[in-house]
Amino acid sequence: MSEDWENGGFGFYIHWPFCAAKCPYCDFNSHVRNNIDQKQWLRSYLSEINRVSKNTSNRSLNSVFFGGGTPSLIEPWVISDILNEIQKYWKTKDIFEVTLEANPGSVDAKNFEAYRSAGVNRISMGIQSLNEKDLKALGRTHTVKEALSAFEIAQQIFTAVSFDLIYARQNQNLMKWEKELSKALDLGANHMSLYQLTIEQGTAFGDRYNRGLLKGLPSDDMSAELYDITSNLCEDRGFSAYEVSNYAQKGFESVHNLVYWRYGDYIGIGPGAHGRLTVDGKKYATETFLSPEEWLTRVEHRGSGESCVTELSTEQQAAEMVMMGLRLDEGVNCKRFETLSGSYFSENKLTFLKSMQLIEQKEENVIATLSGRKVLNSVLAELLN
Repeated sequence: MSEDWENGGFGFYIHWPFCAAKCPYCDFNSHVRNNIDQKQWLRSYLSEINRVSKNTSNRSLNSVFFGGGTPSLIEPWVISDILNEIQKYWKTKDIFEVTLEANPGSVDAKNFEAYRSAGVNRISMGIQSLNEKDLKALGRTHTVKEALSAFEIAQQIFTAVSFDLIYARQNQNLMKWEKELSKALDLGANHMSLYQLTIEQGTAFGDRYNRGLLKGLPSDDMSAELYDITSNLCEDRGFSAYEVSNYAQKGFESVHNLVYWRYGDYIGIGPGAHGRLTVDGKKYATETFLSPEEWLTRVEHRGSGESCVTELSTEQQAAEMVMMGLRLDEGVNCKRFETLSGSYFSENKLTFLKSMQLIEQKEENVIATLSGRKVLNSVLAELLN
């Protein structure tokens, strides 16, 4: 009998917590350190791989994702040893995706070649802006020229290359963003992650915003218009908005991220990594220690970097599955929701949301419309209440 996670697949996430500099908008678990003992980090990653293999080694793996932080600061031989170790314990699917996040300022042609030889087959590049002034405002350490050069090198070496851009930036209007996005689309990427700038508390931007020092941010109406331009322009160029903030040419959707959004299982190791893992019919949420130093100490002296393991109720699982699945253009399967939760979506609420043109139903799936994606939290609250 199949388990629910098999509807989404099985992935492996490895968090590298270090960056050359901390960007003011970033709320990810990233740290700046002058000296990093990569041999020590490799030993700890290998130890964690061995630990987490015990309950899942009979599965086939869809993907591995090196995230951060800035994983392109990892030595290629470390990547190679990690991937070799993973493939000792798990079989891999015929389509097996290995993604490495990279910053344009931390890579060169030699490293990209070495990463490909190590087993990486997809690069996700954090370009963030094609505007020099805005790159500096975002705290990025690379120039536009460096970004374009690194991207061109990546394209020569890898078939699958994605890059990130942030929009709804300070003093950015519709015309500026349309021009910048058009330029980005001309570069020939096959996948793009296009995120609206979010001001997170606990970041440098959050502090500036609280003090009234972050000027020129767009209004909600302007942000909605920017989203419309983004979706329309990408669609015109053959990029499907397969997820709220992710656009891909057919066949280049992120396998790893689809594991998340389709609510599969995934292992997470490294400081601050999260996981979702089904063992003996029960699904668990896993967390790890945030501090790089504490995580290392825990792994080396106690045999585990996990800080918390929580069993999820079927109601919690169903809610998470809907929250993730409604982000996708394929939506959420009603029968899967019913099987997992033991309940049904309210017909009255479905009718109401359809009347507001926030969702549509195709066969057995509930799908958020473009308008619904703009107010997704409200749609979710209505469906799950």
